[in-house]
Amino acid sequence: MSDNVTIQRLATGVPGLDAILEGGLPEFSFNLIIGAPGSGKTTLAHQIMFSLATPERPALFFTALGEPPLKMLRYQQQFSFFDTEKINASIRFINLSDDVATGNFDQVLARITEEVEAFSPALVFVDSFRSVIPEAGRLTQGSYSAQQFIQKLGNHLSGWQATTFLIGQYGAEKDCPPVLTVADGLFSLEQLVSRNSMVRKLQILKMRGQATRPGKHTFRITGHGIEVFPAAIVRDDSGLPQDASTRRPGGARLTMGVPKLDEMLGGGLPAGYSILVAGPSGSGKTILATAFLSEGVRRGEPGIIVAFEQTPSQSRTRTINDMVRAGCLGLINTRSLDLSIDEIVQRLVDLIHQMNATRVVIDSLSGFELAVAPSFRQDFRESLFRMVALLSGLGVTVMMTSELEDRYTDLRFSPYGSAFLTDAIIVQRYIEIESRLKRVMAVVKVRASAHSNELRQFEIIDGSIVIGGLVRDYEGMLGGRPTQTSPSDTVN
Repeated sequence: MSDNVTIQRLATGVPGLDAILEGGLPEFSFNLIIGAPGSGKTTLAHQIMFSLATPERPALFFTALGEPPLKMLRYQQQFSFFDTEKINASIRFINLSDDVATGNFDQVLARITEEVEAFSPALVFVDSFRSVIPEAGRLTQGSYSAQQFIQKLGNHLSGWQATTFLIGQYGAEKDCPPVLTVADGLFSLEQLVSRNSMVRKLQILKMRGQATRPGKHTFRITGHGIEVFPAAIVRDDSGLPQDASTRRPGGARLTMGVPKLDEMLGGGLPAGYSILVAGPSGSGKTILATAFLSEGVRRGEPGIIVAFEQTPSQSRTRTINDMVRAGCLGLINTRSLDLSIDEIVQRLVDLIHQMNATRVVIDSLSGFELAVAPSFRQDFRESLFRMVALLSGLGVTVMMTSELEDRYTDLRFSPYGSAFLTDAIIVQRYIEIESRLKRVMAVVKVRASAHSNELRQFEIIDGSIVIGGLVRDYEGMLGGRPTQTSPSDTVN
């Protein structure tokens, strides 16, 4: 028989936050929410409060020397989580400005104690607690210091069996007072501005008695409040991080929707693989991706396209729109310039589960990088690896397109180092034949599978790819020499 105490976890009502907390907020915990002005501290506190507060679990919200309750509520009621019926029923606001202005912490603590004993709240919030600290210099002899006051307040609230939040404008570690060591939980919010984009991040610096998801996690503030996008953690059935190179070879193969391409791939693309289609502008990457999705729809395999291209072709738009309207294709089409990869992954995973999708296209990595906020671009390669591994772990087959400059003198597959993490690569190039530019295609690799190493011409006819014959005596891919094709192998 175990004598361990079971701590109940409370659902915060903030999308994504409970995942970071590995199940929710510990009941009766003493928490601090810190961050610079405008980082979202008050919004986070209100969203948690309105989600948890009920007549059986009432909440008290104390304001110190910050904005008065009426002004704060004027703006907070713009969020969809705000519930007017809970005000004065499940939630009460108390203004401590006059008490704090005296600099007498004894009086402040007495006032809080009086309100808590009268209302018997299960949730207590003090905002902004940082405004109390400067008053410590005005203490009278025998009065509490700021640190003593916070410790006594925490002890009182814990004794009253209340889940407590103190909100303060702290940022740098050198600016953090010893009170941070008293807290059971510590939420740190920050906002980063780079050029014309702004990114918000949340980190759980500490949470006693339970594991939390490490690192900084992107969040947005919308009309619905805060939404957190937890950084993806890829694990297999054993609980260990999953590597794309260790997945099982063989198994079912998917048809690509382009005649002869399945043959070049050695019988189609193995299900659950990731494939990179690299080539210069206009070489047919998006058309191949559209054919891949269309073939899936034809076979009853729903798909999703994540589109970052600014000017999609009319034929692709018409085909994609028809499948989206039919409900057999999901579309994530964004022009935002301050995205994080974790946000895209979260939206994508949600849509995969919603549609039971098995095919995903990212078109293109070039547009994806431009859409990602500048502060995330230095980690783009690492984040891309996590995204591909996570999607492959879900059993989804992923196709990514990559825009490359056709230099004719070297052979590259991606400027992001993504070639090593994909299971298959198709390269498309231009070559010169009799003073004309022709398109050619080759399969560079298919992990753990035999495949063709032939270089074949292809044409785009009526919006479709038609693969023709072999390119003979071709040395132009690396050397730029004249190219010939066998007359019997040319595209009809």
